[in-house]
Amino acid sequence: MYMGKVLVVDDDQNVLELVKLYAEREGYEVVGINDGDLALAAFDRENPDVVILDIMLPGKDGLTLCRELRAVRMIPIIMLTAKGDEADRVLGLEMGADDYVSKPFSPRELVARVKAVLRRIQKTDVAASWKLKYPGLEIQADTRRILIDSKDTAATPKEFDLLYHLAQYPRRVFTREELLTTVWGYDYFGDQRTVDVHIRRLRTKLESLSHEYLTTVWGVGYQFTPPVKGGEAK
Repeated sequence: MYMGKVLVVDDDQNVLELVKLYAEREGYEVVGINDGDLALAAFDRENPDVVILDIMLPGKDGLTLCRELRAVRMIPIIMLTAKGDEADRVLGLEMGADDYVSKPFSPRELVARVKAVLRRIQKTDVAASWKLKYPGLEIQADTRRILIDSKDTAATPKEFDLLYHLAQYPRRVFTREELLTTVWGYDYFGDQRTVDVHIRRLRTKLESLSHEYLTTVWGVGYQFTPPVKGGEAK
């Protein structure tokens, strides 16, 4: 069964072959590119469902490509980073990546993460025509749009998923572990700063609103906090 198309950009031929082998077993079509300068053309040509990007590439580096791909389309992006290189991981997330996997990695784990990001998007896409409405903020599940003061606001797939999930349960406090498991779609064993980075990016997008919707509960996690006398989710 066809599961979707994966674009892998990595100059290590072994990585390309491993991802291709394991992903094709699960029904994915895999396109491998070994040069950053060729990635955008391949992206336009192949129209993939998810992109796996190595940070260190000949030509354009993965971080630059992540930013450029985000300008074209809000597609799920998984970054490949050197093991233990926390700065690159955080920077990748801030550039718009939805997830990261540290090298050396398990091909099965990488394919599981591909499944997770696509499953999460597909799950939201079929969520009828639900709209969550709060003062100055509207989140549309059917079109995956975030409207701030009635204006479209660009968000990555994972940013949308995180905000939508929190807004579905106003004032409920979620731990980082709960958010990683629920929003990222699998038991996550990586850095919990993934959640912090996405929350920080969302706060930046929402900062024009007079009310702060994303609240930190120190020592616990995060919650979506609508105004006390605000609108209701519909």
